[in-house]
Amino acid sequence: MANKPDSASDWIKNLQLEPHPEGGYYRETYRSELMLAREALPPGFAGPRPVATAIYFLLKAQNFSAFHRLASDELWHFYAGSPLRVHVIDPAGVYSVLLLGNDPKEGEMPQAVVAAGSWFGSHVRGWRSWSLLGCTVSPGFDFADFEIGDQAKLIAQFPQHRRIIQKLTRSQ
Repeated sequence: MANKPDSASDWIKNLQLEPHPEGGYYRETYRSELMLAREALPPGFAGPRPVATAIYFLLKAQNFSAFHRLASDELWHFYAGSPLRVHVIDPAGVYSVLLLGNDPKEGEMPQAVVAAGSWFGSHVRGWRSWSLLGCTVSPGFDFADFEIGDQAKLIAQFPQHRRIIQKLTRSQ
């Protein structure tokens, strides 16, 4: 039996992952050929979208996925490594944390959903290892529907969440 990948570098190499604009590494693995017409989509979509898309996503220690939001729901799937914390601020300003992992006794779940329009950022639990996940977006992902968070604007909108916003945003 071949050796299984056991480090972030092994996974990045074997899955041919590339740097992602929000942080971490990714590779698109699926883009539905079935398209949804613009008229069938909620407001905010500028054109047709695939029914769904999927990626591999990997975060390494001390890195983070910066706060961003999508026009679509995003379903996260945990695959390997350490648990991942996904910090979510919904449009009403309600803050929650999703813990992705494979130990439900510790509050970890192998799947979790971030609702469309929510701001979210993530990091490896404990900041010392790496996490390999999958993300499925429906309607399918398009960078036109992706908005990276501006720290000052997010703090002005959600001052009660200043600390986590400062931790999970980058200078622009």
